[in-house]
Amino acid sequence: MSKGFYNVPIAENEPILNYLADSSEKKELKKVIEEFRSEEIEIPMYIGGKEVKTGNLERIFPPHDIKHTLGYYHKGETKHIKDAISASLEAREKWANISWEHRASIFLKAADLIAGPYRAKINAATMLGQSKNVFQAEIDAACELIDFLKFNVEFMADIYRQQPESSPQIWNRLEQRPLEGFVFALTPFNFTSIAGNLPSAPALMGNVVVWKPSRTAVYSAKVIMDVFKEAGLPDGVINLVYVSGQAAGKEIFSHSDFAGIHFTGSTAVFQNIWKTIGENIYKYKTYPRIVGETGGKDFIFAEKTSKTKELSTAL
Repeated sequence: MSKGFYNVPIAENEPILNYLADSSEKKELKKVIEEFRSEEIEIPMYIGGKEVKTGNLERIFPPHDIKHTLGYYHKGETKHIKDAISASLEAREKWANISWEHRASIFLKAADLIAGPYRAKINAATMLGQSKNVFQAEIDAACELIDFLKFNVEFMADIYRQQPESSPQIWNRLEQRPLEGFVFALTPFNFTSIAGNLPSAPALMGNVVVWKPSRTAVYSAKVIMDVFKEAGLPDGVINLVYVSGQAAGKEIFSHSDFAGIHFTGSTAVFQNIWKTIGENIYKYKTYPRIVGETGGKDFIFAEKTSKTKELSTAL
């Protein structure tokens, strides 16, 4: 026997969702999973606060059950990237002039929604759409995204508190302002929390965002967008599009108002992005901020008495 969350014993061969037999959270999660599996939904893009449907549908299925259809998402093209950029720039001035306390309140509300009514939804979407088990989904989709949203508000307050020293009759003051353009958030397939953090972190600081998730994480991205909308995020601040990487890159990295990228993904893709930005540097109104996390290598030392099965699972 091993132990899981809440110190409840789990039999080795027992289905993962049976680890909390009398838990209301477990019952709710199972109910939502069954609901998500029983219906086929259509997921639109969100541009300027509007649901955009193209009719060009791409099937969504669980990677562990490829014959089952969860629904379809509407694929976009170059036009929709242009529309998303225009919508973000239209929203930029008003969003930048909203007080930081107001922006903070929106994302703190989003954290509360994920901790409450959306917890089972975001976990279920991650389990079905990205093949995570309940442990992985709870840690990633719910807990870590809640942490990102709350910690980022604290980090923002810390940044605003940092002011230069003043002297008698002289008051030095530093004003932080958003970038002069839009930020491109390119998010990965494997972490729902990162998919939520990469567009929301720059938005929290007053920036506007064009967000392209991995095509294999559209289901959970839709839930995240639902959370942001219910939390009160104004239209156009974050625009969610489902387009090919080639179409997105060609339009975004040649746009004069491109102001930054927030990325998590492969080293090769990030190197190509950096190279493209460098080659197009003369086109931009400002120098784009390039922020990325890429793959790496790690060391795992196995003691000779290690149990093979447990070790292989940990890897």
